[in-house]
Amino acid sequence: MDANKLSSISKAETDEKIGEFWDTHDLTDFDTDTPDIEFEITCAVPIEIELFNAIEQQAKRRGVTIEVLVNLWLQQKLIEQSAS
Repeated sequence: MDANKLSSISKAETDEKIGEFWDTHDLTDFDTDTPDIEFEITCAVPIEIELFNAIEQQAKRRGVTIEVLVNLWLQQKLIEQSAS
């Protein structure tokens, strides 16, 4: 850390002092000083490469991304399953 810079919350001058500060403090104690943010949680599910390639081809034929196609298919399957 530059000698002229201080950590914004801890006011610590070194990385070690910042670490010591956060060992004894919690961010929720300072949540009024932090901006609200929005984020999206995504996940990954491993699938066989041949299956992925087939889905990729279908997505290209339909002019959509793989993610859009997989989400549509999964939504349809869930609707079918809840109807039976």
